[in-house]
Amino acid sequence: MARKRQISSPMTALEKRAVFSLAGIFGLRIFGLFLILPVFAIYATGLEHATPFLIGLTLGAYGLTQAMLQLPFGVLSDRWNRKKAIVLGLIIFAIGSLIAGFADSIYGVLAGRLIQGAGAISAAVIALLADLTREEQRTKAMAVIGVGIGFIFMASMILGPLFQKWIGVQGIFMMTAIASVLAIPLLLKVTPDPKRLSHHEDQQSVMTQVMEVVRNPQLLQLDVGIFVLHAVLTSTFVVVPFALVDLGGMAQAEHWKVYSSVMVLGVIGMLPFMAISHRRETVGIAMRLSVLILCLGVGLMMYSIYDHWWGLLAGLALFFVGFNTMEATLPSLISRVAPIRSKGTATGVYNSVQFFGVFVGGAASGLLSGSHGYQAVLALCLGLLLLWLAVTLFAPALKLFDSKLIKLDNIEADALVNAAGQLSRVNGVLEVSLIADEAVAYLKVDPDNYDEASVLAISGG
Repeated sequence: MARKRQISSPMTALEKRAVFSLAGIFGLRIFGLFLILPVFAIYATGLEHATPFLIGLTLGAYGLTQAMLQLPFGVLSDRWNRKKAIVLGLIIFAIGSLIAGFADSIYGVLAGRLIQGAGAISAAVIALLADLTREEQRTKAMAVIGVGIGFIFMASMILGPLFQKWIGVQGIFMMTAIASVLAIPLLLKVTPDPKRLSHHEDQQSVMTQVMEVVRNPQLLQLDVGIFVLHAVLTSTFVVVPFALVDLGGMAQAEHWKVYSSVMVLGVIGMLPFMAISHRRETVGIAMRLSVLILCLGVGLMMYSIYDHWWGLLAGLALFFVGFNTMEATLPSLISRVAPIRSKGTATGVYNSVQFFGVFVGGAASGLLSGSHGYQAVLALCLGLLLLWLAVTLFAPALKLFDSKLIKLDNIEADALVNAAGQLSRVNGVLEVSLIADEAVAYLKVDPDNYDEASVLAISGG
């Protein structure tokens, strides 16, 4: 009888502590950023020197410094100390939040938002997570963090107007600063200390690989997508809050009713798309349909924003169906498309492009809303989405493969290179990356032709 092979072991208590504490740090840091999104534009009109352009620029400003400092912060954590780098980023973020909270002019809030973004700790947190988890647990660990971020985003869209009613936008900035400070003892006291710092190609960036990743047409398609997605998201919240007041006659404190409704519809609507996006044969269809729905949603909002209340709400609901689907799908596609040796770099570039989209969306929508009105902003959004749709239709189809982690701890150290060479010649194995000091090999495989039995025979089972 064939021996039953255990597919994966459960997380250890130490790994669970690491994963949930670091997920908490992510959550404490981004909760305030998301809370601001649906309420900032209206609040900022009361600030000294405010103009539509400066309001949009300020809303997206943190994305500029995030994009610029994401990769350097990760390199700093490699060369210095993970926890020290994260503490530094949390302090910078808290300082920026306080500056934005105490400011009574748009320029003061702009400065605070830029400083908030300078606390770009995401890469350092992911590096620490990789240090504290086994290779076979990292996908699960990242899924926990990803689900947490998605939940916080949806909750923030609903809670933002309520918090604005209870404590005001300045209070939200202050609360964000406090949450960032509270994350420091969580990091120092609860998160375990790694035994050693390692560079993990599956999670971390390598600066010398950036140009290789940027020139990869497969990855470039996904980078275009995440740039457009977050540019459009930020632009939408420069104009929609005003439309809810002007067209619907809703006080800002009541906007949570709209956001809760469209979020629920967005989650329900995304389920069939998520079902087909997990299959290699249909993931391209799911992406095209999701972008098409985004186009329809933004187009309906553009048509309705001055005259049709229910059209605006229907457009917003369609927008979140497409947004939620793509926000959940694109990170997994990056992982499946990127070469093994540059997977961490590909993810780092993807995150930086995402934040740059936030900045461009805020600045461009602020400029257009002041000179040409809300429809011009949504027309820009529609144009970007149509460009993305064209990319999904006419660019070469994404080549999606699976990644395998193979333990080689049954093989003598001086035979590891030879074993890696044998693995590279197995049917269905497209790429092999050997991490000799950890006695593991990362494989990129074609699941339709993968000869698992031969791989197990070479690795010693």
